[in-house]
Amino acid sequence: MLPWILILGIYLWLQRRMMGNIAGGPGGATGGLLAGRFSKPSPTHEQITFDDVAGQDQAKKEVAELVEFLREPERFERVGAEVPHGVLLVGPPGTGKTLLAKALAGEANVPFFSTSGSEFIEIFVGVGAGRVRKMFEAARKAAPSIIFIDELDSIGRTRGTGLGGGHDEREQTLNQILAELDGFAGREAVVVLAATNRPDVLDPALLRPGRFDRHVTLHLPDKTARRAILEIHSRNMPLENTGDLHTMATGTPGFSGADLKNLLNEAAINAARREGDLITHGDLAEARDKVMMGTVRSLAIRPEEKHRLAVHEAGHTAAAYFKPQADPLYKVTIIPRGHALGGTHMLPEAERHTLDEDYLRGQLVTLLAGRAAEKLLVGTVSSGADDDIRRATELARSMVARWGMTEDLGPIDLRQSEDHPFLGQSIAQPRDHADATASQVDAAVIALLKEAERKASEVLAEHQAQVELLVASLEARETLDFDEIRHCLDPEGKVTPLKRPHLGLDKIPPVG
Repeated sequence: MLPWILILGIYLWLQRRMMGNIAGGPGGATGGLLAGRFSKPSPTHEQITFDDVAGQDQAKKEVAELVEFLREPERFERVGAEVPHGVLLVGPPGTGKTLLAKALAGEANVPFFSTSGSEFIEIFVGVGAGRVRKMFEAARKAAPSIIFIDELDSIGRTRGTGLGGGHDEREQTLNQILAELDGFAGREAVVVLAATNRPDVLDPALLRPGRFDRHVTLHLPDKTARRAILEIHSRNMPLENTGDLHTMATGTPGFSGADLKNLLNEAAINAARREGDLITHGDLAEARDKVMMGTVRSLAIRPEEKHRLAVHEAGHTAAAYFKPQADPLYKVTIIPRGHALGGTHMLPEAERHTLDEDYLRGQLVTLLAGRAAEKLLVGTVSSGADDDIRRATELARSMVARWGMTEDLGPIDLRQSEDHPFLGQSIAQPRDHADATASQVDAAVIALLKEAERKASEVLAEHQAQVELLVASLEARETLDFDEIRHCLDPEGKVTPLKRPHLGLDKIPPVG
């Protein structure tokens, strides 16, 4: 009987322990289950202020008045003013939404309660709502204070829509957040910050006045902002020449703050790998290539494949050199990196905020010039133009269906629905135009692509001898910079291209 008694005793002990965990009895974990890490502010190892945030001057101005409210709430109360309790930080990934929230807390020198939306979701329905209550209670006791919820869209998606309906635990948690935002008294100096890069899927109840009614948008940094971000992240890095930061800022349009930080880290790793004491320009250039295209791959490429690859890249390069609408060239390579077997890199002289029709048509010509070169010099085409065709088709369809750059269709929005059923939007994909109109869009896209390929073929046929010289140089050296490209395509200097500084690469994937 002794074994059976032991088994029964262990079963009863486990059952009591389980019931205690759920009901909150002695030895239970209800407090920890519901409060998680929200019963006290997250510890900070260093004080972060607005000086640590670069490239988001407009966003800092919008949240600066919150600092005054948290420091002196009585000044606002005297005149009956209420600062918004809910502020939604919106922007692409890596633009510094979390950093800005920490800087706001650092400037105001108040407790900072930080969490992520996914932290509220547990296996037991109601636990998330309980954690919300605990966190807001702790923030009210520590007022003035800041609550920061990262990835708000993980629990704040539109209720009652999407494939398969809602999730009980997620919706109860969202309902509790809405109730807590409405429950602030006028004298409670608590600011709730939330961050998301998908504001389009948030429930409308979250965005109404009185809740997250102030939206602060963080944009990708421009050239000046990128230089400031690089200076902040390189404070403790031994750079051989600080002027390289200007070069990197100029050559990285479209990079976010996180991208720039990662680039500097890769450069530091390169320097450590070669046992250097300083980070050189070569380390930065190699890090940029690695971030954009991946690590160099060792592939056994057959001679005929290498020749076709050189022809393909030479086609892109020649079209970009001889077409005035194309961006300035930086270099061309047939060294495999990441998923690409080669690439033609171009560097815009200035950041573009609008794209004119001539420039876009020039982009189509450059994209399809690789395939045209294969057809001209090899006699057949290959699958190497797969990415070029995809990007050219997307661009041509945008020109026709979004930007009205065709005479027949004109200025009308004919784009397909961009809703995603798995992100809380309707599963139906309605089309607001007739089948005949969709056929016209397809015909206009095909016409644009064929016209671009025809122009690319004309440019390459006109300069076929120079293109063949470029192909031979590429096969021999594998990477050519602008001066070497010009020596092959324009040795006598008859073409006067725009000034092409050796500054860096575009964030847009290189043509390849």
